[in-house]
Amino acid sequence: MTEEKAQAGRISADFSPSTAYNHSFGYMGDHTKYFDPYNEVDMRPEIKSAYDIGFQRIQQKAESIATMNAGTAGYAMIPVYVDPRVVDRTRKFTPWVELVPRVTNQGVTADFNYISSKGSAVTAAEDAALSDVSDTESRASTAIKYLYSVGRVTGQVQAAMPSYIVEGLQPSGTGTYSASFGSPSAPNAKQYEVLKRAQALRELEENLIWTGDTDTDTTQFNGIVDIQSTTNQNDKSSAALDWGDIEDTVRYAYDDSGRPTIAGCDSSTLVDVRKIMVDSFRYSPREMEGTAGFGVPARVVIETAVGPMPVVPSQYLTAVSGSKQMFFLDMEYIEMRVLQDMTYEDLAKTNDSQKFMLKIYEALIMKAPQFNSFIDNIG
Repeated sequence: MTEEKAQAGRISADFSPSTAYNHSFGYMGDHTKYFDPYNEVDMRPEIKSAYDIGFQRIQQKAESIATMNAGTAGYAMIPVYVDPRVVDRTRKFTPWVELVPRVTNQGVTADFNYISSKGSAVTAAEDAALSDVSDTESRASTAIKYLYSVGRVTGQVQAAMPSYIVEGLQPSGTGTYSASFGSPSAPNAKQYEVLKRAQALRELEENLIWTGDTDTDTTQFNGIVDIQSTTNQNDKSSAALDWGDIEDTVRYAYDDSGRPTIAGCDSSTLVDVRKIMVDSFRYSPREMEGTAGFGVPARVVIETAVGPMPVVPSQYLTAVSGSKQMFFLDMEYIEMRVLQDMTYEDLAKTNDSQKFMLKIYEALIMKAPQFNSFIDNIG
């Protein structure tokens, strides 16, 4: 009996979750990715010796997983170990937030002048009577709109919630092709909420840049689709896209004195363009890639009458056949006028919680829609 008690004591002292973990993985940290064929990671040979030793010791134990794990998760003898990395499954890329130039704006309207009509120069005979001509200048005014993202965290959550790493989050708003989402650290519950609210605000910006419509919601600013309207429109009426459509539509902008520098479309139209380039020009996927003059990496760069043009998709443009669109934009004349960029502000404290908001005051302006063109209703 004495010997059996001594043996039981040695087993009890020797067994713990950490030692069992060490038996399998040695000193490797928790949640370490030790095998990933896509990134050529294979650390299994390094842990094999630790596993062999651990298996020999574990098989001496009397308890089993079935007996130790009886009961509700979190209350059983084996506790739940939650991965500290939180994955944002709702994420959206927001490249156009970074691609549209941001310009400071004083006042609650964005105003600019433009020449809408210009008198022509003439030829005349020697010493002819000369008449002056008149030009017409007009003013455009766009109201600044107000974007908000509001969060609240209770005191209990702040006290109880551990730190996390938010994988797949990019509140800075990038995401152009090869630019990966970041994995910022959230050391407490409030910071975790702030990060999510910041990403939500960037996603709202990206959405409004393309699909904003004051007729649908007066609190929105008009986006590219609404402002461009039918100017230099090539309506496909649900027909499939071909290379001639791209050349002709870019020419519409060119003939109106525009020089488009970038194209925007949905993901399906981007694939259509890639297929056309493979079939028509025998491009390989690698040969389609390039970098625009302003440093934007692109998986597709098309050669047009106005020069090379990167094609950057947005997840907020529809990919529905018959409704797809592809825009060719002269970014010299498109601006995000900003009265106040993203700002954090605490709101009034109520109950045992902290409430805050992130806000942006801005509006999109397109100084010359005639300098752009687009293909509409692509099948």
